Amino acid sequence: MNLITKSMRLRFFIFFTISLIFCNESKSQTIQVNGLREEVEVIRDQNGINHIYAKNEHDLFFSQGYLAAKDRLFQFEIWRRRATGTLAEILGPRELERDKGVRLFRFRGDKEEELRHYHPHGVEIVDAFVLGVNTYIREVRKNPELLPIEFQLLDILPGEWTWEVVVSRHQGLLENVQDELKYSKVVSLVGPEKAKTFYYFHPNEPNLEIPAGIPQELLFKNILGPYDAFRNNLTFQPEDIHPKYRNDAMAFLSENSLLEREIKETLEFEKFNIGSNNWIISGKLTASGYPIMANDPHRLHAVPSLRYWVHLHAPGWNVVGAGEPVIPGVSIGHNEYGSWGLTIFETDNEDLRVYDIHPDYPHKYFYKGEWRDMKAIPDTIKVKGQKDEIVNHYYTIHGPVTFIDTELGKAVAVECAWLEPGGAPYLASLRMDQSKTWEEFREACFFNHIPAENMIWADKDGNIGWQATGITPIRKNHSGLVVSLGDGSMDWEGYLPISERPHLTNPESGFFVTANEHVTPKDYPLQHTIGFEWADAFRGDRIREVLSEGSGFTVEQMGALQNDYLALPARRLVPFLKTLKFDQGKYQMALSYFKDWDYKLEMESIAAGIYVMWERKLRENIKSFAVPEQVRELVGSIQMTRVLEWAEQPARLFENSPEKERDNWLSKAFEDAVEELERKLGKDQNKWQYGQTAFKHALFRHPLSPALSQEWKEKLDVGPLPRGGYSFTPAANAYGDNNSSGASFRIVVDTGDWETVIGINSPGQSGNPESPFYKDLFTKWANDEFFVVPFGKEQVEKMGVGKLVLVPN
Repeated sequence: MNLITKSMRLRFFIFFTISLIFCNESKSQTIQVNGLREEVEVIRDQNGINHIYAKNEHDLFFSQGYLAAKDRLFQFEIWRRRATGTLAEILGPRELERDKGVRLFRFRGDKEEELRHYHPHGVEIVDAFVLGVNTYIREVRKNPELLPIEFQLLDILPGEWTWEVVVSRHQGLLENVQDELKYSKVVSLVGPEKAKTFYYFHPNEPNLEIPAGIPQELLFKNILGPYDAFRNNLTFQPEDIHPKYRNDAMAFLSENSLLEREIKETLEFEKFNIGSNNWIISGKLTASGYPIMANDPHRLHAVPSLRYWVHLHAPGWNVVGAGEPVIPGVSIGHNEYGSWGLTIFETDNEDLRVYDIHPDYPHKYFYKGEWRDMKAIPDTIKVKGQKDEIVNHYYTIHGPVTFIDTELGKAVAVECAWLEPGGAPYLASLRMDQSKTWEEFREACFFNHIPAENMIWADKDGNIGWQATGITPIRKNHSGLVVSLGDGSMDWEGYLPISERPHLTNPESGFFVTANEHVTPKDYPLQHTIGFEWADAFRGDRIREVLSEGSGFTVEQMGALQNDYLALPARRLVPFLKTLKFDQGKYQMALSYFKDWDYKLEMESIAAGIYVMWERKLRENIKSFAVPEQVRELVGSIQMTRVLEWAEQPARLFENSPEKERDNWLSKAFEDAVEELERKLGKDQNKWQYGQTAFKHALFRHPLSPALSQEWKEKLDVGPLPRGGYSFTPAANAYGDNNSSGASFRIVVDTGDWETVIGINSPGQSGNPESPFYKDLFTKWANDEFFVVPFGKEQVEKMGVGKLVLVPN
């Protein structure tokens, strides 16, 4: 079937009609839908949020799935294919290794056990959600002219969902086996003590000794190939696109190379800082006298957004907020009693296991004194343009086998706590959505295995609280940061109950902040369960600084703090710069911009532009001093806290004349920064403002963008617009030029008045390029603005722009 030949005129007419329905409050539509039990009313507000009013739980989650699929159908289809390992079916042999990896690491547990973990009605909720998704998919398959343009560009149809797609772990925030292999390679080359000098491990010192019996040669083979393929970014190529709309091959190579470099740099520099901010404030410190909760989760930006707002109202349910559109419920938001938010609590729940294998039988491995057979699961993968691929997936007692080396007599497997029942990301939010008290919310947190999070709560009764969540392996004889033996001698000793993870209630300070940094109290008794890798504390420290200096806080002030651009590293580094001497006038002129600078990375600031480039060069240049040459490519970016330590205590790094060598490093980096800015922006320093298309900007690329012609690229991409801030400001938005990560979604809740809640979601609620809600919020977001999120039905109706009534067919 060639979908691109369908009448474009009819398709545009249909979407124009739908746009009218949802953009004119005088319009209302009633449609019959298979699978509903009773009538459902949906009011769409002016910011694209669907407020769903159902008369029973089944219809509520059916409608959530139906409407989310209607808004984000292409996003749903890519999610489904990635989750099921069926990309080779449409993209050919190049995606075969990904499909193998996805299927190797799929969850294979029992439906009842899995879904009941998340909620007592988990089976019924997920089944209703999936039925809603599939009902919409069946509608568009019968009427392909309704399909979003991406399906026509690729000439594909969406496939139906199952409960396994919902619980897929393929895009979860997982920890940390890829880093474990990198650390192992580095340690094998330079030793554990040297590695600790440039890695920023804290609060405790890890054991980085590689166990005897693991050959160095093995570490430098492709022992994580299936895992890497399973986790890799998906790239569409011109050959996937209908010829009329595809990009030129050379242009694609250039654009995709730039995009891949951008993503690589983002993931390298943002390894620990791509996280999130959240905080809770007691009513003693707020203008309303009620607690405030603020949350802005940070992830890679995408078109459409990773997050999706929804309001769910039915008997027993009244919750508004956002989650991932492919998952039922709300992961961040509020109900009638309290509000909650999340950030990542760094937790290592993966280990890389190495086994001896039998010299005659490569699928036998040695465990606890005996040879055991690997479990084999046969599989068939469909591949476009060639015959089906027959594969076997192998498993040890610890998990999926990623590598078998008959020459070295070794096998490698990955032990994944997230493959235990209950490891689907965010689904435990269903219990949180119905919490009425801090005690109920905290108990709901005990079911949140993946990702490990700092869950915070604020309620209308005046309580605030924090609970660290996540499935936590107990390791008593190794750190989990380097490869470990699979012979049973280094096994996990179970999992730590989440109730025993760090938590607090109503702190004396009147507030609590998390921003992916280490926040566990020093007197926490189970230090061996706390990891060694955390974000730099700059974002959290800046938020704490503001909160500790004031009171009478309002929702608007907390929204401004989410968009705060003050860079704490600049406050510590710039004073060193002011003591340096430069021969050439252009360096002195550049230095003069710092005279009255307030350390804020504002869009129009020239000082901000010069500073950020200087900081980049400092981090780039320091590796030649701090990291041995043979491991520099493996080490990646040095954490900023370490860089500051070396600037302030140069004897920790520089051996001869430490202060002089430190100053030479600072001076050389500043000169490099000025030269780079001249190449980048010209010699006129008055044009070196930070926020501009050639420097700090926001450009959200559609997944198909590199493969598309310029005309279609412009239709589907969003931006660019100038931006401010960077990784270490509360307004965290990536370290590189493009604001490729950060907070596309934000929410601030005053629990005293649910009608004062503010939020944002960029670029928009819809993933359909022809929807009025596709990129309507991008400019508002780029300008650090918010919209009001209505909660009571009267306010919802006032902000409504369209009504949809779903009735049983």
